[in-house]
Amino acid sequence: MNVPVGSLALVPAQLEPLFSTTISAILFLAGAGLIVAEAFAPGTHFFVLGSTLLVAGLVGFFIPAGLGLLAPLILAAAVLVTTAVTLWGYRKIDFSAPGRGQSLSSSSLQGQFGTVTERVTKRTGQVRLEDGGFNPYYEARSMTGDIEAGTEVLVVDPGGGNVLKVEATATDDDDIGGV
Repeated sequence: MNVPVGSLALVPAQLEPLFSTTISAILFLAGAGLIVAEAFAPGTHFFVLGSTLLVAGLVGFFIPAGLGLLAPLILAAAVLVTTAVTLWGYRKIDFSAPGRGQSLSSSSLQGQFGTVTERVTKRTGQVRLEDGGFNPYYEARSMTGDIEAGTEVLVVDPGGGNVLKVEATATDDDDIGGV
């Protein structure tokens, strides 16, 4: 059977089998897999791409074959809308730890109090912030000298959120109350 090449362009992508599976099924399974991966590695943003692929697969299942070139446009619109809604929801709604706070920017960390979990020096260390969000543990560096584990600290410079610069809030040699 001779089929003109130009007429193949009118066949929707979801009807092209790949290893005897439709592209819609592959999109659906890939999306489901990424959502499961997000459950094992929270915060990696697999959820956004996973939900988008999942919806694209579902939409692809229900697009009639007779739509021709309109089918990919519908699928593209579904992908764009799902991505926008999922990304907005993922950033705005605190799914991970309701009531524990969510850091939306590194500047929101400035002035936060925390406790040293690993000795903080000018080169290494870790702190746990009181309102640090889902994962309250941050790498930290000392502004002055070494700060021992268990000491309360104040974030002086969030440093872009990756490595915080901290100072101890109180020292043993305070003269408050003494003469």
